[in-house]
Amino acid sequence: MNPIFEFLFGQYSEYSDLHITLEIIAAFFGLLSVIFAWFNKIWVYPTGIISTAIYVYLLLQWSLLGDMMINVYYFIMSIYGWYIWTRKIDERHVTPIARTTVEEKNISAIIFVMTLLFVYGVYVVFDKLNDWAAYIDTLTTAIFFVGMWLMAKRKIENWVFWIIGDVISIPLYFYKGFTFTSLQYVVFTIIAIFGYITWKKSLDNDPAIV
Repeated sequence: MNPIFEFLFGQYSEYSDLHITLEIIAAFFGLLSVIFAWFNKIWVYPTGIISTAIYVYLLLQWSLLGDMMINVYYFIMSIYGWYIWTRKIDERHVTPIARTTVEEKNISAIIFVMTLLFVYGVYVVFDKLNDWAAYIDTLTTAIFFVGMWLMAKRKIENWVFWIIGDVISIPLYFYKGFTFTSLQYVVFTIIAIFGYITWKKSLDNDPAIV
């Protein structure tokens, strides 16, 4: 076997065909979801729901509690975001892209801290704090919780949290042995950067948006 191929995908020899197939499907729909978010399309949510539902199952099987909780939260927030994005603020307009208010920044800080404490507590209760990856997982969970909440609110700052979390997740998932998901986060990082640029242009071109 090619050494590079073995380095990247050798860990899959221990996985079932079902789990490998499900991971690829989940990664595919996750990629679609981020692309739809980039272009500010409502399809970000139905595709995201499919991806997160599959990941919840897989991560439960792999005992990755923090990652599983991220995806349970994604699933719930996708339903909430679907509602917010389609809610009309008047007879002609739905909720627009906007910048985060002071109140929303305070809420984001609370979500971040509470998520850190909660996930850390879960790892302690289940005695899973036996590897540095668990601590990084706790951090990325908090980052992504804030990012998902801000995306559901259609706030441009959501992309900043996605970029930071995605960059951290690339080596984290590769270390855990999930190469397809690690490669997915490489693409996510690139799309998140372009997503921020696209949303910022939308804000800059619309003086009515604050």
